[in-house]
Amino acid sequence: MPDRYYAAAIQTDLPALDDRKGLTKRCAALATLARQTVEAYAPVFDIRLLVFPEFAHQAPVFPDAKTLHEKLAIELPHPCLEPYLNLAKELGIYLQTGTFLEKDPKYPGHVFNTTLLIGPQGLLSRYRKVNPWLPWEVHSSPADIEGYEEPLFPVTDTDIGRLGVAICYDWLFPQCIQSIARQQADVICRVSAYMDPWGSTEPMNWWPLVNRTRALENTVYVVASNQGATRKNFPPFTWPGGSMVVDFDGRVLAQAEPGPGERIVVAPIDLAALRHERQRRKGHSMARHNRPGCYNKRI
Repeated sequence: MPDRYYAAAIQTDLPALDDRKGLTKRCAALATLARQTVEAYAPVFDIRLLVFPEFAHQAPVFPDAKTLHEKLAIELPHPCLEPYLNLAKELGIYLQTGTFLEKDPKYPGHVFNTTLLIGPQGLLSRYRKVNPWLPWEVHSSPADIEGYEEPLFPVTDTDIGRLGVAICYDWLFPQCIQSIARQQADVICRVSAYMDPWGSTEPMNWWPLVNRTRALENTVYVVASNQGATRKNFPPFTWPGGSMVVDFDGRVLAQAEPGPGERIVVAPIDLAALRHERQRRKGHSMARHNRPGCYNKRI
């Protein structure tokens, strides 16, 4: 395992698809962007992890889950993943994909907002958004399905550390990120479509505020890719971009300027420093000092 490598948060500016036909072409285009990123920066940065935003593939453009299921949702894995799988194997990289609208025959009628972790070994994990952004997002939360037995917060061992992920609104719930961090995640990816006014600038700069807070309170790196679509591509909202990488002390290591548009942000992930600080710190070690058993007691 390397002591240090680089991560890239890639924000996109692409139109929302209204059927499945464009999905193969979309995945191929994003895989090409990933290749260009790794190869272009190779003389300077060893990029091993690339993170794409929520809705990079599909968005809930229809008002009900039934129509999403009929017109957009796909079963995963799907043939459209082939460019990602081939690229990850060829370059030895890890891709945290933009989200798909997923259907699963085990859960008839449900649609999930899903991101995949793909590495040199293939498809490594699947994360289904736990907290849909109500009332706009009409897809299901796996936490609401009776008999759902798959992990809600998977963390994956890789040769670049333990990787976790959560999607957009999930990050407004500290318990979600704590559930990932408690599994000794080193890096937590944020796959997001965060819109204005909760953007990258004062007075409502929720985007960097939440990313930095979750990083420092859990002593993890955060690689956060935000949707950078112009309004014509994802109406009715405007999208603030601002994709960023934050270290385990809440320092912003790199950040795209606020505003829509395609951006690539690159910063180091220093696993040796992270693990050293986790071992030596006696103060400001929130994971160690937390008392989870006291919070549900009667006040």
